[in-house]
Amino acid sequence: MKYFGTDGIRKEADEFNSEFLTKIVAGLANYANDNAKILLGGDTRESSEWILSDLESACETFGLDYGNVGVLPTPAINYCFYEMGFDFAIDVTASHNPYTDNGIKIFERGPFSGQKLNEAGCKTIESSLDSEKTYALASPSLREDLHDEAVSLYKEHLANYLGTADFSGLHIAMDCANGATSVINKTIFEEFGAKVELINADSNYGTSINANCGSTHLENLTNLVIEKGLNFGVAFDGDGDRCLMVDEFGHEIDGDQIIAILANYFGLNQIAITVMANQGLLNWAKDHHIEAEITAVGDSNVAAAMREKNIKIGGEQSGHIILPGEATGDGMLTALMVTKVISEAKKPLSTLASIMTKYPQVIVNLPATPNQKENLKSSESAKTLLLDYNQKLEPLAGRLLVRPSGTENLIRITMWGNDETSITTLANQLKDELSKCL
Repeated sequence: MKYFGTDGIRKEADEFNSEFLTKIVAGLANYANDNAKILLGGDTRESSEWILSDLESACETFGLDYGNVGVLPTPAINYCFYEMGFDFAIDVTASHNPYTDNGIKIFERGPFSGQKLNEAGCKTIESSLDSEKTYALASPSLREDLHDEAVSLYKEHLANYLGTADFSGLHIAMDCANGATSVINKTIFEEFGAKVELINADSNYGTSINANCGSTHLENLTNLVIEKGLNFGVAFDGDGDRCLMVDEFGHEIDGDQIIAILANYFGLNQIAITVMANQGLLNWAKDHHIEAEITAVGDSNVAAAMREKNIKIGGEQSGHIILPGEATGDGMLTALMVTKVISEAKKPLSTLASIMTKYPQVIVNLPATPNQKENLKSSESAKTLLLDYNQKLEPLAGRLLVRPSGTENLIRITMWGNDETSITTLANQLKDELSKCL
């Protein structure tokens, strides 16, 4: 698609002008046959505030009923719009990207819960974005602030899902990335008895979201865990739909390891994962007679496979984990569930994560224009080059994945193998040769 990537629409924040946003709402109204009730919300980046205001004006222009919850994590917005009786949710966020970017995620009602807008809806919005039609914007009327109601509803959902739990005796660190989870933060963990050291929890609109913090920058969290001798650490991304962890020794625990821990806890024999999954997770699944359904990158692809094949758990290495009964990834809920496993097993996180042996893995990013990303699919010389490097990886029991990013102007080169030094050298060599090739 032209505008929608693997996780909605994502661009530099300034590109979300009032005309662009109005056409998104116009397309959504067309898809809904002009009869829709829309819940708005987003993360803490400074542009989210004015984008939400423009979306309110657009809803007024088309006579759509709407409500605004302000700053709220993506999974909370998805849960609350469904429970509060809205037809759609528009979530203003660029997830783990810097504050200079922003994005739009749209959810619609599924059979039992909210789910990301389907392909037909996305195509209708794309047609609207490409149209020449212009609109005179109406001014938003005074609307009831739904933030507190939504926070309360979401926290109740988290507690009900968790059920009986006792976190007393656990002393943990938490990094909210100065993002949307800052409005929930440590409180629910403390309600179950944990002691929490909280960092990067500014919930105001601004420029600090994801800035050297959160799930993409684990350094401060790691240092905090080690310096204070904490049980483990939890890090969220800007919109709170993903979670990574740090064990008591400061080692990163990624989404693949979390999937193994929770699939083992729930006693499941199927998992849904993406082509980015570590070879160690595939080996673990095979050794434990667990069927691994492998999808393209993107939590929406994982969720679709889970619905189609009735798989109870799935996710991505980056920390998007879709738990049993949930429709989308939820970082806060994932962290709570792993904490419950730790408390019940009375074992440290490092021991729980050791059920899976990670293969060395290297990811190298090649800056690429949209044309270069497209050329990757059609270039015969690129295909020959990748075949050559696949052969070079055979002695290392390795695997290669090269794909254009769905959210950034990058081509991602990922290599797995049994020797980190060798695959690092090969990955950087491939980056240089592929750059010349494209």
